[in-house]
Amino acid sequence: MLILAEGRGIVNIRTNDDVMGNEGGDNMRKFSRIRLFLLFLPLAGVIFSGCGKQEPISQSGFYFDTIISVTLYDHSKQEELAHCFELADLYEQYFSASIPDSDISRINAAGGKPVRVHDETKELLEKGLGYAELSGGKFDITVGRLTSLWDFQAETPSVPDAGKISDAAATVDYQNISIAGDQVTLKNPDAAIDLGGIAKGYIADRMKQYLQSQGVAGGIINLGGNVLAIGAKDNGDAYHIGIQKPFDETGAVAASVKVKDRAVVTSGTYERYFVQDGVMYHHILDTATGYPIENKVAGVTVICQDAVDADALSTVCFALGVKDGLALVETLDDTEAVFITADGQLHSSSGIGEEIPLQVLSFIRKDLCFSAKHVRITQSLEPLISIQMA
Repeated sequence: MLILAEGRGIVNIRTNDDVMGNEGGDNMRKFSRIRLFLLFLPLAGVIFSGCGKQEPISQSGFYFDTIISVTLYDHSKQEELAHCFELADLYEQYFSASIPDSDISRINAAGGKPVRVHDETKELLEKGLGYAELSGGKFDITVGRLTSLWDFQAETPSVPDAGKISDAAATVDYQNISIAGDQVTLKNPDAAIDLGGIAKGYIADRMKQYLQSQGVAGGIINLGGNVLAIGAKDNGDAYHIGIQKPFDETGAVAASVKVKDRAVVTSGTYERYFVQDGVMYHHILDTATGYPIENKVAGVTVICQDAVDADALSTVCFALGVKDGLALVETLDDTEAVFITADGQLHSSSGIGEEIPLQVLSFIRKDLCFSAKHVRITQSLEPLISIQMA
């Protein structure tokens, strides 16, 4: 179920798979999936329908291990709204690594033999391979062995055995994927494909493409925090999309961007993590070491035309870090990014504040510092510090 919490003119879109558990011991599990928010400002008393004259229609469901929702601003499009979830179910059957007869599961189980796949699976794999090449392998869709080893959804997650991490990391190599016509071969039989870093963006784009073909002019697609705007508000204004303060369990908003017809996707250490022996382990893994990436980035938000690109680039930019990530973004057309680092600073690409208006709405506590190997949580005595543009 989608939970809508309204206040101060802000509609906070949260998912009910935000879970905190096992707080009392040395091992603590927290899921705090990135929350992106629709902000209807500055009109006082505006409710969720602030996009225009009529109340929205909305539907939500559980797919891809997360809550997804679609909101449209045309009451005549009930059937089209329902069809979006038929698409979600279809693509989950293609792309999931946990459904035994999906395209991806069949590739992973083929022992190095070619597997015939659907056109959409081929297209998504090619997209993933493109971003693997662009990032020099820092984004790699053959991370399946690693992602299954780090079970962040376990009741009591723990750091895997070092030898198993090393063995799994050795199987990560996107160049082992071969595509010929409608057949895909994973040449290393010990490797496994995981499209979790790009699939939701692709599916959001396909939903939007379908809705626009049916005459839908305005709405929001939210796939577990991957937000894709359809057009603009009924009055022509841009949507306000908020960026959550890292590790803020109340869902407070640090800043917002204003977009029309664009995707806004965030990757961050605070999406999924656990703490073991005082050390935090998050879910964005270094494809070379097999351990969580260590670069003092708390979160990266990417804004661009297509959600599949924003989805992949948010992970790519996180892996590259602030300097190299921003340098990459500056080379890409119609692409902007906002980084929030663990010292509470905000760093942005050149189009933020120009092509993409940004509003600072809150402050970020400087609550994090770093141990020699992994992120370590500490309680800072520093006061709140304001976000500063880099």
